[in-house]
Amino acid sequence: MKNISVSNYSRIYAVVAAIPKGKVATYGQVALLAGLPGRARQVGYALHAAAAPSLPWHRVVNAKGEISLRSGGSEGDRVQRLRLEAEGVVFDRCGRISLERYRWRP
Repeated sequence: MKNISVSNYSRIYAVVAAIPKGKVATYGQVALLAGLPGRARQVGYALHAAAAPSLPWHRVVNAKGEISLRSGGSEGDRVQRLRLEAEGVVFDRCGRISLERYRWRP
């Protein structure tokens, strides 16, 4: 695993905190905006480790516009979908979000 610094996590959290209600960003997009191109997986690690309940982690999805399933049978997948739907984000029959419509474009 690559060396992960606290400052990288702080940069990731700053990007995620800026995603507006009703919009989503992909893990790769967050990494790029945080100055960490190619480190989408590190974004996932950072969000998993996040302790701030106010961080809108639920607005980060994978490159297909899907919620990435968590290991261990977590309720996080369902919670993420419910939070996004409460913000007006619509899922299609396959459980995907239209990135063309809902992607955050800072």
